[in-house]
Amino acid sequence: MMIKIAAAAVAGVLVIGNAFAQDAVATLTPAPVRAENVVLVHGAWADGSSWAKVIPILQKAGLKVTAVQNRLTSLEDSNEDVLRVLEQQDGPTVLAGHSWSGTAISDVGDAKNVSALVYVAARAPQAGEDFVALQKTFPDTPVRAGVKKVDGFTTVSEDAFLKYFANGIPESEAKVFYAVQQPTAASLFSEKTTHTAWKNKPSFYAVSANDMTISPEFERFLAKRMGAQTVTLDAGHLPMVSHPQEIADLILKAAGR
Repeated sequence: MMIKIAAAAVAGVLVIGNAFAQDAVATLTPAPVRAENVVLVHGAWADGSSWAKVIPILQKAGLKVTAVQNRLTSLEDSNEDVLRVLEQQDGPTVLAGHSWSGTAISDVGDAKNVSALVYVAARAPQAGEDFVALQKTFPDTPVRAGVKKVDGFTTVSEDAFLKYFANGIPESEAKVFYAVQQPTAASLFSEKTTHTAWKNKPSFYAVSANDMTISPEFERFLAKRMGAQTVTLDAGHLPMVSHPQEIADLILKAAGR
């Protein structure tokens, strides 16, 4: 069964809130089944609190929501953390990932109870792909100048975090997310996946037009490559914080709501 795209989307346009017009819907994807659960996965230099504004919206819609506090020590560790939570879900489950965790959901998203995948300003590698090399073919982003490495783990300096990682949200909020940022293994970014779940599951992608951590051009490429239903938001790298309703709406769409 193929999703019937509304007239605006047929023209390659899907606008949500302050979203920009976007023509990244490359192919029609299978319609997701109605899901009862949502599992949210945070990215590098973050923790589960990054989903705090989205969670109550999804809960109000009647969904069971779990935010994974995934380790950022290795891909294997993060995969284990996500799978452990997925195994506790009863019925179809939407799996959503932000930023680096697009890697993890691409690797474990073939789990039987995963009904759809949602990528939020996220990576989306193919199995065995040198994703770092691919990313280097797109514009670099200013956050990288603030990345610090100590004992094999990386963090982002406060100045770079506030200006580039958390751009588009109030400084008072950005400082909270800076305070809870999780050190991330430097080796994590070059690890390769063994699966490509987005080739097998309905996929959705939120592009951040003002992202200074992952280039918007790269995000658009990834969304188009996977044939994801795509929205583009006037947001920085944390659209779950600056545009929680729009992100929740995309997840609800993935949940067949």
